[in-house]
Amino acid sequence: MDHRRVAVTGVGVVAPCGIGRDAFWQGLQGPVENVERRVNDFDPAPHFENSKEARRTDRFAQFAFAAAAEALEQAGEIDAAPTRRGVFIGTGIGGLTTLEDQIITRYEKGERRVSPFLVPMMMANAAAGGLSMRYGWQGPAENTVTACAAGTHSIGNGARWIASGRCDAVMAGGSEASFTVTALAGFRNMTALSNENFSRPFDLNRDGFVMAEGAAVLILEEWERAEARGATILAEVLGAASTADAHHITAPSPGGVGAVNCIELALEDAGLSPADITHINAHGTSTPLNDAAEAEAINKVFGGTDRPAVTSTKGVTGHALGAAGALEAAAIVLAMQHGKIPPTVGHTTPDPAMPEIDLVVGEARDWTPGPSLSNSFGFGGHNGCLVMGPA
Repeated sequence: MDHRRVAVTGVGVVAPCGIGRDAFWQGLQGPVENVERRVNDFDPAPHFENSKEARRTDRFAQFAFAAAAEALEQAGEIDAAPTRRGVFIGTGIGGLTTLEDQIITRYEKGERRVSPFLVPMMMANAAAGGLSMRYGWQGPAENTVTACAAGTHSIGNGARWIASGRCDAVMAGGSEASFTVTALAGFRNMTALSNENFSRPFDLNRDGFVMAEGAAVLILEEWERAEARGATILAEVLGAASTADAHHITAPSPGGVGAVNCIELALEDAGLSPADITHINAHGTSTPLNDAAEAEAINKVFGGTDRPAVTSTKGVTGHALGAAGALEAAAIVLAMQHGKIPPTVGHTTPDPAMPEIDLVVGEARDWTPGPSLSNSFGFGGHNGCLVMGPA
């Protein structure tokens, strides 16, 4: 990061394993209760003035509003000027639920019945724009759409706004709600989804990812301002990086070359060496090629006897696409707060063809919090890595 330190002062989560950060943390311990990773108990009503406003907001943006509200409540009163407060919310697809619903409406009822709110509901920047308007944050309000790396990129980009001096506070994270018949069919027909609807990260019997929905938002602040106002600092964003495989639209580059470059750049940005990293929240989607490439990348960068503990929380959460990296960043902050690394639920059989990594399995592992890495790799060859440290 350029100059100024970046503190994390709030965390908000909406996830299939729990709504709210406390329920989310408990859910990460396993076992998996719902095979389909939807947020079944989510009620948007408390987050809107009336039912009409809620109906005019796509589910992915509803999730972002709920996560941001929880994060802001934990952060407390932020004293930065409105023009010094930014919003950066990533998504992989945006308002796909609304788009598909309205295509069906047009087909069945005609063009005149298509909602005039279709465009503002489906656009990928709806969550970022909506949050800036709701809270009066008048600094930059942007989003990134880099597939499954979007949440990680958004937090890294938001942290750079603070480190560079552009902003004093940023709402940063990711949100996704793409459970539509067409989306599921598309992923299924490209053989990306698990046939058994079961996530087994880094396991010999892994056969694809389990699609999920959800959101997570972190409140980032300039460290000295957060300290001065008496905020409880939860963690620090130390560095971030973004690279491209430039190899294939869906498959990772052979040997995890792009991931290696991204990890090394993130460590350089944080001013750390591989030996400093104590924990990795892996991308770990449970797909054959991606898990193998990531394990190889981790082995190349961190190989040796004193390796960081690795976990994939997607064994519980499933893969929430553009929200995945934000959920995993939230999991790292909570792991630091609890002094435990959650297990890789679903992993039972090591893959002998995969490079060995120190995978946390079975139950949570006690941990003295230290610098941690979060990996995200997306369709299009997008790589995102985030380095965080304890407060």
